[in-house]
Amino acid sequence: MRMLRRTLARLFSSDLAIDLGTTNTLVYVRGLGVVLNEPSFVALDPTDGSVLAAGQEAKAMLGRAPGSIQILRPLRHGVIADFDGTEKMLKHFIARAHAGRSLLYPRIVFSVPSGITQVEARAVQATGRQTGAREVYLVQQALAAAIGAGLPIQEPGANMVVNLGGGTMEVAVLSLADIVYCKCLRIAGDEMNETIIQHMKKGYNLLIGEWLAEEIKIRLGSATPRDTDGQPMEVRGRSLIDGLPKRIVIADGEIREALRDPVSAIVDGVRACLESTPPELAADLIDRGITLTGGGAQLPGLDLLLHEETGLAVRVGADPLTCVVRGAGRVLEELDLLARVALRA
Repeated sequence: MRMLRRTLARLFSSDLAIDLGTTNTLVYVRGLGVVLNEPSFVALDPTDGSVLAAGQEAKAMLGRAPGSIQILRPLRHGVIADFDGTEKMLKHFIARAHAGRSLLYPRIVFSVPSGITQVEARAVQATGRQTGAREVYLVQQALAAAIGAGLPIQEPGANMVVNLGGGTMEVAVLSLADIVYCKCLRIAGDEMNETIIQHMKKGYNLLIGEWLAEEIKIRLGSATPRDTDGQPMEVRGRSLIDGLPKRIVIADGEIREALRDPVSAIVDGVRACLESTPPELAADLIDRGITLTGGGAQLPGLDLLLHEETGLAVRVGADPLTCVVRGAGRVLEELDLLARVALRA
């Protein structure tokens, strides 16, 4: 009877893989692929805690909502900072991902930072159960990213992945479906956005928000000089001198210079990982090189800079923003692989 119930659960549920990211949350449904990619924001009614909006709609309210609406970004540095807000946001996303397809509670695979603590891991599992999951599994982001990028991680040879998310950067060397060495740093997309905000304050006495800083990074940011100069961008904010609205025009060169410190920290993290890799595995990387995943991998020139600094071939994974959730989705589809890579929390 128990076996029958398990079989029915698999047939009639929409099992999910979720990349619960600081910047974006992505949801993969077994058999369908990636069905949701939304900013990790939720808007709540402070009087009763009900969800007014989540994802892009909630992010659009940031800095513009009245006091009657509470805008939350419930994840910081890849882990849950607000348990209640994360639960409500996830329930909203899961309901949208299911879209009436599920009859029973799903199995959920979450990707989590490799440096996650036991307390943080249990918080993710508890959140998953609160959303109605019958089983919750955790997979390290570096492993999921490598699987999603198509790296042969189950073979006895080194594969190196650099996953650049919104809140964390992970540099990992993998072999035989496990992590040999991993360095997790809180230097990623959010750090770059904050650097741009500070640059606007110091250089122009202009106060801008996180959303605009991210847009500047996407449009003008780069790690190395571009082949052709990009179009200047008009930036609007509030003057720190007189408090009035103010606009300026900036070019890509100054944003590249502003991002020098976080980009250098990324390079240093990669070099530190290479220096700690066992020599036999380091030799493998001469042929296999480095694979970049995550939203930060799309920073123009980052692959070229890492190649210049390490001498290794560097490639950007196909659709790098979804590599982690697609890898977690493959784990969800292959239960033998899930048994090998799932974390014990």
